[in-house]
Amino acid sequence: MATGQDPLGAASYSPPASGASGPRAGFWQRFGAVIVDGIIILVVELILIAALKNVGRLLAFIFSIAYIVYFEGGPTGQTIGKRALGIRVVSFDTGGPIGYGRAAIRYVGKIISGVFIFLGYLWMLWDPEKQCWHDKMASDVVVPVSAYPVGVTGVSGAPPADPPYPTSDPFAAD
Repeated sequence: MATGQDPLGAASYSPPASGASGPRAGFWQRFGAVIVDGIIILVVELILIAALKNVGRLLAFIFSIAYIVYFEGGPTGQTIGKRALGIRVVSFDTGGPIGYGRAAIRYVGKIISGVFIFLGYLWMLWDPEKQCWHDKMASDVVVPVSAYPVGVTGVSGAPPADPPYPTSDPFAAD
């Protein structure tokens, strides 16, 4: 039997060396962030519905999607709740931001995670990477900010090799 295989011949899994290979956020951190975000979304939705009736319901629905996708897909990978609890969403493959497309996939995945008596949310309790179903669908992980600081790309802790902006002032007098 080759190294890295189980007795049935299936290759054992290990995360990519270049991806997010550090610690993961715990269940209660993630749960707390959901509660904070849920309160924020609920307050805004109630105000929209009270002020605008049926149009408010549509705007409330759009707001809830936009809130999650904008913050989780942004450069920090943090909603207000995740920021308050010191956690963030990062790409499993790179350790960097997941982007808005994958954040939208993650949002749809959250609905699916909750459909089957919240089994998709509880999945992280026995998953080796502590991923819920929506994390797996979007190929991301939720990690503590202490291990993956905001503003640092990749898992090495180093800034990008080539910054996407000029490092010298082209208008400076010589």
